[in-house]
Amino acid sequence: MAFIRTKSDGASYISPGELYRDLPRRPGAVPGLWAHQSEMLKTFTSHSNKADVALELPTGTGKTLTGLLIAEWTRRSRRSRVIYACPTQQLARQVAAAAFREGIEVAVLIGRHTDWPASAHAAYEAADAIAVTTYSSIFNSNPHLAEADLILFDDAHAGEQYVGEAYSVDLGRWKSPTEYITALDAIAPALDGVFLDRLRSDQPDPGIGADVRMVVPLRQPGMVSELDTKLSSFSSPHSYRYSMIRTGLASCLVYVAYSGILVRPYLPPTHQNRLFTGARQRVYLSATLGEGGELERAFGRAGILRLEQPDESTAPRYGRRFFVFPEFVEGGDAAELSRSIVAEAGKALVLSPRTETAMAGATALAQPGWPVWGVDQVASGIDAFAMLEHGVCGLAARYDGLDLPGDACRLVALDGVPDQDNLQERFLQSRARAGAALAARVRTRVIQGAGRCTRGPGDTAVVLVLSSDLSRYLTRPEVVAALDSELQAEIRFGRENSQSTSDINVLGNVRAFLHQHTDESWRTQAEPALTDYRREMPQRMPEGTTALSSCVDEEIQAWAAATIGNWADASRHAHEVARLAGTGGADTAGYRAFWIYLEAAWADIAAEQAGDDAGRAAAQRLIRLAEQVMGLGSWVRQMAPFPAMQRSALCAVDAHAVSTVATMLDAGVNQGTIHRRIAEMRSGLDQRDPAKYEPALTELGKLVGATASKPPGTGRCDSTWCWGNELWLALEAKSDHEPTGVVPHKDIRQANDQLRLLAADRGVDAAPADSATIVISPKPSIHDDGIKGAESHVHLITPSTMVEVASDVSSAWEELLARSTNRTLQELRQHVAETFNARGVLPSQIHERVTHDPVAANG
Repeated sequence: MAFIRTKSDGASYISPGELYRDLPRRPGAVPGLWAHQSEMLKTFTSHSNKADVALELPTGTGKTLTGLLIAEWTRRSRRSRVIYACPTQQLARQVAAAAFREGIEVAVLIGRHTDWPASAHAAYEAADAIAVTTYSSIFNSNPHLAEADLILFDDAHAGEQYVGEAYSVDLGRWKSPTEYITALDAIAPALDGVFLDRLRSDQPDPGIGADVRMVVPLRQPGMVSELDTKLSSFSSPHSYRYSMIRTGLASCLVYVAYSGILVRPYLPPTHQNRLFTGARQRVYLSATLGEGGELERAFGRAGILRLEQPDESTAPRYGRRFFVFPEFVEGGDAAELSRSIVAEAGKALVLSPRTETAMAGATALAQPGWPVWGVDQVASGIDAFAMLEHGVCGLAARYDGLDLPGDACRLVALDGVPDQDNLQERFLQSRARAGAALAARVRTRVIQGAGRCTRGPGDTAVVLVLSSDLSRYLTRPEVVAALDSELQAEIRFGRENSQSTSDINVLGNVRAFLHQHTDESWRTQAEPALTDYRREMPQRMPEGTTALSSCVDEEIQAWAAATIGNWADASRHAHEVARLAGTGGADTAGYRAFWIYLEAAWADIAAEQAGDDAGRAAAQRLIRLAEQVMGLGSWVRQMAPFPAMQRSALCAVDAHAVSTVATMLDAGVNQGTIHRRIAEMRSGLDQRDPAKYEPALTELGKLVGATASKPPGTGRCDSTWCWGNELWLALEAKSDHEPTGVVPHKDIRQANDQLRLLAADRGVDAAPADSATIVISPKPSIHDDGIKGAESHVHLITPSTMVEVASDVSSAWEELLARSTNRTLQELRQHVAETFNARGVLPSQIHERVTHDPVAANG
């Protein structure tokens, strides 16, 4: 049958919510708008002329439909082109399917522009349909989409990954070995010789894997030109990415590690993108907006108006998760318990930052005969996996864009903290101690990953926390407090029901959770507890959040100026960034130091170009200030000096250690004796027996120039390392701990006292500034009471961290023994300083390596 109608110019809709009533919906469309969606749409309407607007709609609360209604309302009411951008092609297809059900016309334009259907492309250009595409269709050197009135970005909380990637040349050592070596040759003059040799070695040594350095080509003579020559010689896909940053190469930073080299600006220069900036409005849909300026940094846009989610009471709960921490179960077999839980659930989605970890976890969790899938099997969508009766799917860095609602999958396993997605993140997190600027990004990835199987209010799923680093991350009070109250309650409940119990009880609780239709215990016991916890746990943003938010507009202006080589203007904005970041105190000190260093680099070249000697002297003072702000952090001292500048002198504690070791070498050492001591030390650190482990710790301290010993008496720590009155480390070795369960409260109480006892031993009132007590345990975390009672100087590391330090100390001594003959004492000091610095075993560097994980909430 054919229906007849006369031509209509279309109705004028007051709001997207009003439009929803008239859509010609198909079977499968949602039955109606939730109250919170209507409220958000109404709020948006009053800001529909604002250039940049962000809408916060958590997972499972109808974000896609809200975005589609805004897009369609804009298209109709303004008779204009609209783009709906998704991070991945898979998510774009999901959005298109949702639009089809709701009766909204879309043109799916994904993949290569030459493959776009001509009819769909024409429908978009005529404003007859919304273009559904990917971020990469917008952020590339030559977008093939006509300019739009509105660009809507779905899953904007993942923006940094996809936008930043577009403005990056990422050279993986194993994926692009020739390009890696070529780029390394270009930046080699900025790297110390030992580090460079380690990078060029075919086999990585134990300590090199975690090390990442930053290079600023701008302040190395001829390096920008040399780097341009190398990068411009690369073929695709690197050539496409390089074309995005070539005009601003002088402003780019280079991050180098054994695993790869990354060339990128800190913030993406999206202001140069015609399609992005030419839109009248940009709307960002996000599960979480963050409070520290993360969204602005990701998209390079200042002044984004945030429309936070309406009152929680009007929004549906996004499903129920039961968090299980197998490693917290004292004396159990975490791997076997995890397999048993997956067997009970029938299927599992395994998410990890790295492919090899995800696939290894999926293989380990699968029952005999179950299929184990990876990215290749779900490249076109997750639906095929959802249809399997049993199976495990392992995916890397896919914390968004996967929907497994209802019974499609009842368990998601998270393996690893997603805090180092690229080398820039690794540098900021591990070296610059600027993790505060990444905190919201990392939390969001964890939140999104945990919600892959709870897409609606009636969904239930187990969240299996597999790795010790993620288990520890989810016990940190400052991390948990920043989550919404519901999620805080779920994590607290899961943690409490994993520690101080047996694996049999844990498995029984999982069964009760998964079979709530036949077992009333979850409803009658767990849900009331979760309700109480939610009411007790308000959401609180981390310290420093306000400071980070206040400086983001200046950051964007600084990088815009640097991109076009306006160094004086860039340095002025960087100065303001550093000032504002400084208002966050210790929590943002690392980020402040990072920006002080950038200010120094830009101020130095501006002064050089102007022939301003006083300006160059001021830039050198800024370098010293960055070092002071970092305290014992070592990355600034490892940076290659600017032209006409000298490398920074050693700090007092490092100078003390270098002098001690150089004097030892000058007096003459027996190489056989040193080799024997090193061998015994390394052997002892590989053992659990305290009688072997503790003397090895003391020997290691002596080899790095400390006065090291085991204090006499009961209740004392197992080894103390003292570099005069400059820095002390008190080491509490728990090498005989089982690798499951949590460190008991009594061990933390004992650790709290160690620096005071050591000060009394040495006849002084207090330990030197930055001194620390280090608990060395294979356990994944600390008992809740221990976290609450810990003092700020107490930190937790695993035995493997000390093994890595020992390996680097051994390599440093091999170098010293091989090349120390016929040198004066002054030459020996220089040799020791360079060798220890290159291996990361100066006292300040050791302090940096062992104090990443404070036990206390604000340690």
